[in-house]
Amino acid sequence: MKKIFKANIDELDIVAEYLNRTIPRDAIIFLIGDLASGKTTLTKAIAKSKGIKSIITSPTFSLQHVYSSDFFHYDLYRIDYIEFMQLGIFEEFNRSGWHLIEWGDDLLKSFLIDAGYNIFTITITPYENGREYIINGRTTHIRGSTSIKNY
Repeated sequence: MKKIFKANIDELDIVAEYLNRTIPRDAIIFLIGDLASGKTTLTKAIAKSKGIKSIITSPTFSLQHVYSSDFFHYDLYRIDYIEFMQLGIFEEFNRSGWHLIEWGDDLLKSFLIDAGYNIFTITITPYENGREYIINGRTTHIRGSTSIKNY
């Protein structure tokens, strides 16, 4: 699965609705982009499209925000794969729902792919007066998912 959107902030709802239709209920979504590229802004749009009313902020210092029983947001800027595992945060991925990760490293992503999780990446880069969103994904049969797509 690969999809590219070019959108400004007022068009993020289109991107969010596409993600809601395409990504299975249980998924880990890596948000990739430079500082201030719009990772948390996209998370806000996704949360809004899911009916979440909470104020969405970056979990930079808390590492994780839980906005509903099935919507989780992580910022791993200050920690690496080893620290992530030592802190016991990995177990959170066994909770059903969407897990959006900012600043996740390649080692964590590789581990999760090997463990059979539904993994998606959204790479965000500046584009004219908005952003380009490149969405890639791979789903497996874990926890009831029935579709298989190439990563």
